[in-house]
Amino acid sequence: MPASRLAPFSCFDGHRLVVSGTPEGAALALKQLRAANASGPLLVFDNATGRTHDFDTRGSDAQLLVRIAKAFPAAVEADDGPLVDDASVVPRGRGRPKLGVIAREVTLLPRHWAWLAEQPGGASVVLRRLVEAASRAGADKDRTRRYTERAYHFLQAIAGDLPGFEEVIRVLFAHDRAGLEAALQSWPADVRSHALCLAFDDAADGDD
Repeated sequence: MPASRLAPFSCFDGHRLVVSGTPEGAALALKQLRAANASGPLLVFDNATGRTHDFDTRGSDAQLLVRIAKAFPAAVEADDGPLVDDASVVPRGRGRPKLGVIAREVTLLPRHWAWLAEQPGGASVVLRRLVEAASRAGADKDRTRRYTERAYHFLQAIAGDLPGFEEVIRVLFAHDRAGLEAALQSWPADVRSHALCLAFDDAADGDD
């Protein structure tokens, strides 16, 4: 599954996007806004879900960063080399190479077997191709659902009182990009831009 192109977190002061970036960047921005008594409401969004995330900004910047490090530990770097099965490095004799496939029984109707027999590559190749196509289609559908839901959570938290909210949500769940852009036209620029980023995983607006 491809990684999202959005920054992990975004900090808003009211309808103004202050920063999109790392959890450290978003938390420090939130801390500064609170210290400056910004008008707000001050909201930090987890862009993976579109839901708000409340950072504990008490204490010094160093203390805040320690808490962030504990809450969001750095991922262990993967080994540069591909994982190799020990058995795979043993020289093999002649014959069909091991492909990592698993043989299991498949039950089909006679007409299905007849159709498969007519396809180039044989039944196994055709079945694998069909499974791959179905899995990609399912992944695309699931990704669209997740993007729509995170945009909805964001809009519900930040824009529930803006005019035309119900129409925006309707076209969002209809997956109508042109309709959503039109419905958002009169809204604050940062809210409009970030909603579209969440809904369609566009390049982040102002990564830090």
